Amino acid sequence: MRILPHTHSPTAAADTAASPRGKHLVTRAMPGLHLIGDLFGCRDGADLMTDTATLEAFCKQAVADAGLTAVGSLFHSFGQGEGVTGTIMLAESHLALHTWPEDNYVTLDVYVCSYSCDNSAKAE
Repeated sequence: MRILPHTHSPTAAADTAASPRGKHLVTRAMPGLHLIGDLFGCRDGADLMTDTATLEAFCKQAVADAGLTAVGSLFHSFGQGEGVTGTIMLAESHLALHTWPEDNYVTLDVYVCSYSCDNSAKAE
C-alpha cells in the first residue's frame, strides 16, 4: 500500500486581499490535506470490492466515524462481481474510490479542507 499526502498551497498572498465574492482571503499554513492510496493485494472483503450497496454503506460509516460530514454520494457497479466506482461528497471536500476485484486492487482519494479547523487527522 502506498499513501501519498499532498497539501495544497494557499492562493491568497495576504489576509487583506478580497476574493471575487467580496470576502477577505486568508493565507493559511495548510488549507487542506490530500491523501491518495494505491492499495494492492486486497484479497479479503470481496463484498466491499463488488457490492455497491455494501461498499457505499461501509464508506459512509467510515466518514461518520472520522467525524466528517457526508452531503451526498454516488456509487456505480460495473456488473455482477465486477468493480465499483464511488464518491462521497463531504462538507469538508470528498472521498473517491475505484475497485478492480480481478486484480485485488483499489484506489482511494480523500481530500479534506481545513479552512475552519484542521481536518488532517480525520482524513487519515
